[in-house]
Amino acid sequence: MDGAIRRADELRSAAITVAVADLDAARYDFHRQHPSRSAKRTFYVTQVLAFAALAGALIWSSINYAGVTFYALHVAALTLFASAIALRFAAAAHVSRLLTPLAAPQHWPIYTILCPLYREANVVADLVSALERLDYPGHALNVMLLVEGDDVDTMAAALACSAPAHIDVVIVPAAAPRTKPKALNVGLALARGEYVVVFDAEDRPHPQQLLASLAAFERGGKSLACVQAPLEIDNAEASWIARQFAAEYAIQFREILPLLARLKLPLPLGGTSNHFRTDVLKAAGGWDAFNVTEDADLGYRLAREGYRSDVIGPPTYEEAPVTFAAWLKQRTRWIKGHMQTWLVLMRDPVRTAREMGLAGFAAMQLMLGGGLAAAFAHGPLACIVLIAALSPYDLLSRADFALALFGYCVAVFSALTAAGVSGNLNHLRAALTMPFYWPLASVAAILALFELLFRPHHWAKTAHGVSPRARPAIPHQRSEPSSAHICATSASL
Repeated sequence: MDGAIRRADELRSAAITVAVADLDAARYDFHRQHPSRSAKRTFYVTQVLAFAALAGALIWSSINYAGVTFYALHVAALTLFASAIALRFAAAAHVSRLLTPLAAPQHWPIYTILCPLYREANVVADLVSALERLDYPGHALNVMLLVEGDDVDTMAAALACSAPAHIDVVIVPAAAPRTKPKALNVGLALARGEYVVVFDAEDRPHPQQLLASLAAFERGGKSLACVQAPLEIDNAEASWIARQFAAEYAIQFREILPLLARLKLPLPLGGTSNHFRTDVLKAAGGWDAFNVTEDADLGYRLAREGYRSDVIGPPTYEEAPVTFAAWLKQRTRWIKGHMQTWLVLMRDPVRTAREMGLAGFAAMQLMLGGGLAAAFAHGPLACIVLIAALSPYDLLSRADFALALFGYCVAVFSALTAAGVSGNLNHLRAALTMPFYWPLASVAAILALFELLFRPHHWAKTAHGVSPRARPAIPHQRSEPSSAHICATSASL
């Protein structure tokens, strides 16, 4: 025990250790400055009363006007799911190959890269190797490996890889909440860059991603606060769950987000590979340390502040969970975080709609609220459709069956178009069995609701480096661009 303590102390002495006051700011400053926009408090009294009143009204109406109540709920559900299906169809129908301009600055702005790490000793070396392949001068990079103070193995692995002068290991003292956004806030306070990007431990960003981001910020003007790079799964061959996950990511990042960006609607950001103007991010308060999907929360918060988010083409390659247990832990956290984010946005829906605009507010409800409704509904709906299909009685109307069939066809079409632009035939295989994947979300949704009530800030850690990954055909050498480049990648226009 004494030897382990001495080893940990020696490692900490070789890294940057965060002061108590700075750690306190990373944990609580956002909540102190913006209490109504923080997920530290799960429910407001007014929300509890509103939910209770709505439940009471539904019970009373069901008892006294059962037919009318069922019909109204039926129409509402059909409208919601038809709208979600229409959005997917529109996104898939507008997919094309995107030529992404690349910046070639005379003066290289400093770019901060934040990499939060926890129990990632086995993949740190791969991450640093991927960062070293970025097509950006080392002297203009400010890389921070953010390691939890009680994670000695990752600390040692990070220090072993931090020889380049632009890579620092930052020790984040272990303290609640044990979340990724808390670590990111620590890094943001130390950031020296004009721009900042987040990469996860398992990420392999395309070497030209930073150049594409700079070009987007140059074109987008001061109102553009963030650009999101697409996330692509490179271990889809590992399992059925991984193939479904890969197809889901392809549809989200290659079709839906680009459509929202084109329409200048708020983006629910991905958890990694989002690039920010540092001054705007700091002015917005950074990340909410108590929100377990800090990415989606920040995307909508930037929209409320009057800023835009956009997408770029060069991707980041990621690892999908390969077992149901690993998928369930991650999906439970995502759904819980989306519920946190929706509750925060709905504390004052009138103000949120005024800040986002009616179109942005409606898009948020469809993406966030509709996604939560779908997660809870997929399992029961699958059972109802199966029973109705096997029953000799007409348990569902023709409209219900038609919507279910059309929804499946649109999902297959989305996967087909995603396969077309990415060249990944695994999406075609996944499309054939998607209806068996969707109901699994209901299991995660029930667990997420339990966690929201009893441990809202618990972060279920996803293990990485557990399956073989394909090596993308991307360059491995850094080059110094001397004139404007164009990077051909797949995305929606």
